[in-house]
Amino acid sequence: MALAAWAASRGLAFDPSRERQMDERYPEFGCLRQGGYAYNVILGHVGGRPISAFDYRWEAAGRARVDFSAVIVGAGVPLKPLVIREGHFFDKAGAFLGFDDIDFESTEFSKAFYVKSPDRRWAFDVIHQATMEFLLASPRFTLEFQGSDVIARREWTFKPEDFEAALEVIEGILQRLPESLLREMKG
Repeated sequence: MALAAWAASRGLAFDPSRERQMDERYPEFGCLRQGGYAYNVILGHVGGRPISAFDYRWEAAGRARVDFSAVIVGAGVPLKPLVIREGHFFDKAGAFLGFDDIDFESTEFSKAFYVKSPDRRWAFDVIHQATMEFLLASPRFTLEFQGSDVIARREWTFKPEDFEAALEVIEGILQRLPESLLREMKG
């Protein structure tokens, strides 16, 4: 009920039934290619951008059920692959083995977040000082840029207020993209 109310407050459509085509709609996101289904699906536009928000469930043979939530926002421009997530202890072990992430001038940001992209310059252009400060002050989500979409997710299901927070984090990053980068991406 609370999720339907949030969707209505944003002028979005809410459907609690199962939706099995989310992986076809967003094939670039590996987390949706598990053979599962979305439910509590919210669709529409916010600030002129298309959004999809949903809970997702998949089960693997012999494994426990996995549920998580996500919000996907269309950026309206082509994006390069980029992952931003909260840093973990295991990232330091990975760095020791040569699986290093991108470090930024801000030690606080580099300690708090793991950032990976095949294009380091792109990562630095997207995550400039204002974006670092914004992310440090924001709720933590795993963020992934693919195609022209950005996904914010966690490894568990959201509370209704988490959908709003995820949407605000994505919008905050997209609004902070430098004009020069937007021109380059469109050109």
